[in-house]
Amino acid sequence: MPVAGVFRGSMFLRTAWRRAAAAWPTTPGRRPAEPTRGLRLRGADPAPQPADPSDSSDTVNGRQESMLRPLYMDVQATTPLDPRVLDAMLPYLVNYYGNPHSRTHAYGWESEAATERARKQVASLIGADPREIIFTSGATESNNIAIKGVARFYKSRKKHLITTQTEHKCVLDSCRSLEAEGFQVTYLPVKKSGIIDLKALEAAIQPDTSLVSVMTVNNEIGVKQPIGEIGRICSSRKVYFHTDAAQAVGKIPLDVNNMKIDLMSISGHKIYGPKGVGAIYIRRRPRVRVEALQSGGGQERGMRSGTVPTPLVVGLGTACEVAQQEMEYDHKRISKLAERLTQKIMKSLPDVVMNGDPEHHYPGCINLSFAYVEGESLLMALKDVALSSGSACTSASLEPSYVLRAIGTDEDLAHSSIRFGIGRFTTEEEVDYTAEKCIQHVKRLREMSPLWEMVQDGIDLKSIKWTQH
Repeated sequence: MPVAGVFRGSMFLRTAWRRAAAAWPTTPGRRPAEPTRGLRLRGADPAPQPADPSDSSDTVNGRQESMLRPLYMDVQATTPLDPRVLDAMLPYLVNYYGNPHSRTHAYGWESEAATERARKQVASLIGADPREIIFTSGATESNNIAIKGVARFYKSRKKHLITTQTEHKCVLDSCRSLEAEGFQVTYLPVKKSGIIDLKALEAAIQPDTSLVSVMTVNNEIGVKQPIGEIGRICSSRKVYFHTDAAQAVGKIPLDVNNMKIDLMSISGHKIYGPKGVGAIYIRRRPRVRVEALQSGGGQERGMRSGTVPTPLVVGLGTACEVAQQEMEYDHKRISKLAERLTQKIMKSLPDVVMNGDPEHHYPGCINLSFAYVEGESLLMALKDVALSSGSACTSASLEPSYVLRAIGTDEDLAHSSIRFGIGRFTTEEEVDYTAEKCIQHVKRLREMSPLWEMVQDGIDLKSIKWTQH
């Protein structure tokens, strides 16, 4: 691929954006509000003009307000696109737009070459062969292909699967849909630490078990499962091992051969890549067979039909390459920031519990429960920091997180949990600000809580018999 062409395409698009931003009209006499501490001032892209000219004043106000953004501390939900990833993607959005499956002209060949290079970049990160990487729309699709694909292919001989109670929703729902098809699924409990009992896993394997699916790093509490040991157990019992590694790839070292992993799910937007793209690793030797979920042109070795989106795949490949280069540095830096955040909060506030195993744990995912404070109330108070709660705050249900329930967290503590996500672009100032605000609001909310007052008076809340009226 000509480097000059790539450079020209990238520069052309950047220049166009700069000119558009410079030409954007501003309202005379109106000064934008000064950014307050804790709100990051971003040069937000101009909002589109309204169809109705009478709405223009609202648009101006909305545009000024949209420039003030909360601090982002929710990297388990998604990560910002790394600028290096965007630079790699731009030429394939502008100049190199060919279908990678077109074999009769240069447009197809250059897109195919970029796709295959991205396949090598993804494979290199996890120690796989590029031919074992299948591009998908994300980890949810990868999990569905792995679980349903393996189960259905081997259903004539094997009708049993094993997973854990703390898996991602898409894994649990895939297993439930297989149960409706007549498969038997064992949902292993986890210990108080969030880690599975390896002896219980070994005891659960039956002669007709086709697959074990255990996630590498939990998306809510950050616990790391002993993937290498699980892989060895599965390999010795001739059972395929799948791991949902969406929260682990690019953050901790993974090697599919050393860890005896047969199938692995990968997500682009969890590693500073684009949304809407992911991959599944499927072992070739010994060969793992899966039944394809969708019919079509037979792309991706027949396992995932549909045109491969070249710009997204290039972004995923570059994100994997950057992650491989910076993994050690990122891990050290994130560990230091995570330690800083937890120390600041725990030194200033009593009755704060860290959920999950403190040792076998990815440092960038911190789940804390603040006793006598409702998680939703704290999230609303911390409106200038983007966080999420371990409890079902976005659902109509008042049930606490199923992950926290699985590790035996008391219901009141499960309702008071907050997940803090620290990533590649999180700064020390952001961590300090989040800790200060968190301490301030927890103290304020506790002062308003009658439960906190009772605890201060030495009353054991568990000894009280509450009556319902």
